[in-house]
Formats: sequence, structure tokens, C-alpha cells
Amino acid sequence: MRQSISEISLDVVDTILENAYEWIVVVDHKGFITYMNKNYCEFVEVSQEEVVGKHVTEVIENTRMHIVAETGKEELAELQYIRGSYMIANRIPIFSNGKSIGAFGTVIFRDTSHWMQMSSHVKDLMSKIQSYIQDINSGAKYTLNDILTNSPKVLELKEKVKLVAASDISILIRGESGTGKELFAHSIHQLSNRSPQPFIKLNCAAIPEHLLESELFGYEEGAFTGAKKGGKKGKFQLADGGTLFLDEIGDMPMNMQVKLLRALQEGEIEPVGSTVPSSVNVRILAATNRPLERMMEEKRFREDLYYRINVVPFEIPPLRERIEDISLLLNHFVQKVSKKIGKRINGMEEHVRQRFIQYSWPGNIRELENSVEAAVHLSSSEMIQMESLPEYLRNAALYPLGERTLKEILEEAERGVLQNSLEKYHNDKLMMAKVLGISKSTLYEKLNKYGLS
Repeated sequence: MRQSISEISLDVVDTILENAYEWIVVVDHKGFITYMNKNYCEFVEVSQEEVVGKHVTEVIENTRMHIVAETGKEELAELQYIRGSYMIANRIPIFSNGKSIGAFGTVIFRDTSHWMQMSSHVKDLMSKIQSYIQDINSGAKYTLNDILTNSPKVLELKEKVKLVAASDISILIRGESGTGKELFAHSIHQLSNRSPQPFIKLNCAAIPEHLLESELFGYEEGAFTGAKKGGKKGKFQLADGGTLFLDEIGDMPMNMQVKLLRALQEGEIEPVGSTVPSSVNVRILAATNRPLERMMEEKRFREDLYYRINVVPFEIPPLRERIEDISLLLNHFVQKVSKKIGKRINGMEEHVRQRFIQYSWPGNIRELENSVEAAVHLSSSEMIQMESLPEYLRNAALYPLGERTLKEILEEAERGVLQNSLEKYHNDKLMMAKVLGISKSTLYEKLNKYGLS
């Protein structure tokens, strides 16, 4: 016997409702349940058979379905606390002949973390077209779309950003100098719920020790000789409501680590010269290329601060471990620099590209970009040739895979860069550190390591 169209339609509707991703409940005009789908029943630990006919307040805690059915007023995207979690629910009245005869309810996001992850995903999509829509300027300039990669490791990190960006969890971004730690920090802020608020950066290695406290926490008028009239806000105050990115946190002096830890634990800062603490609401992102674990053993970095900032660790691989990205980055930087200076460069000769690929890049992406910029400026044709490369890159020793260990290759390359820099900058350590993109203390460690100090 053939089924009628109405019977087939009912079967289709029933299949859709039972397999819907959302949790669904329907009540009559008095609030008694007439339908609840399987997923919702499993969550509240009841069977579909026993739930029908019960008043909704007996089954779902903190529900307002019966109120919506009675008043006929819809409630959209409302928080509802059920079984230890906040849900995001919609409640919609059902009308017949202009009269409310019941209500239909759904839980779209099963908890607030799910909602925040979805929010981050939407913001990631929006960031890809934001340049066509508006100029968003909270201090964060980069998004995940600016992190160019084919590397499985980096692609995995980009997905990790989407998972944790929406929360206020502290993140420690680790990696060698020039790997793109700051790009990840910007991206995390852009995808967070704090994205409309300030993104403030402080390089802990670039500020003299005696000025670091006032840079972080600000100062009151008359706090010291030369203090500005009216005082000055510190980075914490400027970042209030937003994100504070502490770059090179491994270079922060021990006495400041104590004060930073207190600010993170208490949510309060005390400007220099003040006796009254100020409350701040700041998310901390930190970055370092220093071996913090060894520094803790040597009592140069506080263990309690380490665990406070390292709730979620990010380890960005060096460029030598993402060889598949070099050609992609080369094309990007050639186009970027050519457009910037108005020079027509269509690419590079293949043997030149292979030299880029086979070089060890101790300075990582920053060194690669600088080398491409120099090559574009020095190129006398539309294709970059070997003579356009910086001298150190033309003369760098390249090693076929397997002849020497990776450690030996990298150490020799690093020593060569340092030796060339010493000669080029006439032993000016400050200039060397700035150009190489590392802190002074890291530079001295490396010079001592290779006997170049």
C-alpha cells in the first residue's frame, strides 16, 4: 500500500527533528511537553516516552518555555544554565488564528565555549574580507590570513588559535627570533572577544630595567624627576579591556617578574608614586625565544610566573623545519617589495630559488624577507639573479642533506652570520642585536658560544 504525501512529509520532518544538531523541545499553551528530540532527552537523561506530557519545568531547569507559550513573546539568544553549563537558547511562540497555542525551543550552542569557538570562526572568515569592509585598528595589524604556510605544523597552530582565541586564557608563544611570534599574537587578539579593545605591545628586552616598571604600570605626577605633569598611563592601563602582548618576556628582570605576577594574580596594578592600586582587566599573551626551563633551574626566571603565562603553549617551528614554505614566502615577499618600491620583478631564476631553499636561515622569516628586499633593490632585470643576492647569502656554505647533522649546519651558519655582522657593524653590539632581531643578552650568549666576544 502506498503512503500518502502527508505521511511521507511527516516521516521526513520526524527524521529531521530527531537528527538535528540542535536540541529541540515543543510545549503546549500550558507548558506541557508535546515533543523533545532524542539529543535533548539524552542530555537531560530522560526517555522520549516518559517526557511527553510532563510540565517543562519538571524536565528542564531554569526553563522559560511555559512563559513564552503563555505570553506569546519570543526570546532569542538567551543564556540558560542547565546541568552545570550555560546554554544559548531560542524560545519561539507558536500561533494559530492569532492565538499562542504553545512554544518551540532550541539550544543552538550547547555551552558558552562552543559559542565562543563559533564566534572566533566567524571573525576569522570576516578578517579575510575586512580590508574591503572597514579599517579595524585596535593596534593589532595581522590576522591568521597573514600567516602564509603549507606546513602541517603551522596549519595545526592556526587551527589551535581558533580554538583558544575566544577565551581569556594566557598563552606563551615560543620560537626562535624571526619565526613570526608576533603575527600569532595579533591573530589571537583579532579572533578574541576583546578584538574591539586595545592591543598593546611591550618588548621587555628593549626597555632599560629602571624604566620597565613605569612602562608597565605607569606613574603619578611628581613620582620622580622628569615625570610628566599629570602622570602617565602604563601598558596595563592602556590595554585595559583588551590584550597586552609581552614580547621577549624571558628578558624581564627578576624584580619585575614579581610585580608582574602580582598584577596577573590580583588584577591590580600600582603606578609608580601611587599608594592606591588600580583594577585592570587585561589578557596576557607572552612570547620568548629564551630557554625558560633552564632559566628557572638557574633562578633567572620565576617558576610561578612561568606557569601563570604558559597555560596554553604555542611552539612555532623555525623556517628550516618548514622548507615547503620557502617558495611560498619568496613569491609573497618579491611581490610585496616590488609593489612597495614600484619595481617590475617577475620572479627569480631557478638556481637562485634553490639557494634560498638550501640555506639554513638562522634568522628565519625575518632574515628571508630582508634578503628578498635586498635582492629586489639590487636586481637589474625582471628576474632576480645570483649577483643580486646579499654577499653573505651568495657565499654561504650549502650542504646536501645527510652529509652533516642539522645541528652542525645550523651552528656553522649562525657563526658565519655573527662573524659577518661583527665586521659589518664594527663590533657595535647594540646595532647587531637590533639588525639580527635578538636581545642584547641573547647576542652575548651566542658570541660567547662561538668564541667571538
